[in-house]
Amino acid sequence: MSELKERIAKRVALEFKDGDVVNLGIGLPTIAANYIPEDVEIVLQSENGIMGMGPSPEKENADIDIINAGAQYVSVNDHAAFFDSAVSFGIIRGRHVDVTVLGALEVDRHGNLSNWIIPGKLVPGMGGAMDLVIGAKKVIVAMLHTQKGKKKILEQCTLPYTAVNVIDKIITEMGVMEIRNEQIVLTELYWDYSIADVKNATGCEVTVSENLKKIYT
Repeated sequence: MSELKERIAKRVALEFKDGDVVNLGIGLPTIAANYIPEDVEIVLQSENGIMGMGPSPEKENADIDIINAGAQYVSVNDHAAFFDSAVSFGIIRGRHVDVTVLGALEVDRHGNLSNWIIPGKLVPGMGGAMDLVIGAKKVIVAMLHTQKGKKKILEQCTLPYTAVNVIDKIITEMGVMEIRNEQIVLTELYWDYSIADVKNATGCEVTVSENLKKIYT
């Protein structure tokens, strides 16, 4: 499982361009911070009030006073800034975040996202997700393709929405998909999965790009 999550995180990191302001959601997306290419410099933002985070610190080197919005210890770069949540959400709502990467419980072909209510469990709320997916210029969902055999990419989400028509790209351990005209378009496929594997694990029709790329890393 950890290898699959690392695979997804590595592919997510390739989405970032030099100078991007990026917000990484709780869980799997945060791993992408460890795989940013050396020739790409981005600014990592956390909605609890940090601009300029670095890679995840080793446990023995963690500063207990510096955490992200998911209460995980984080490192910061020399140019980092700290501010209150009002300023942080002003940055998000002002569309100053170039890319946000989030996990999901469900997504669908319309670009809808459900990522905060877990059936049967008490959750504290959606956090900054609702603001981020509306405020960021690009929205990427990074997740495992299925959960305990249950399909997560659907014709229509069954859980309450976080936001509608917001997703640009979905990255899973099987490949990369884009939302185009309310269709799931497979653009990249990992070497150890087939197109049939992706279609069988997806709860809606999948269109295969004419320029489908195989990923071997």
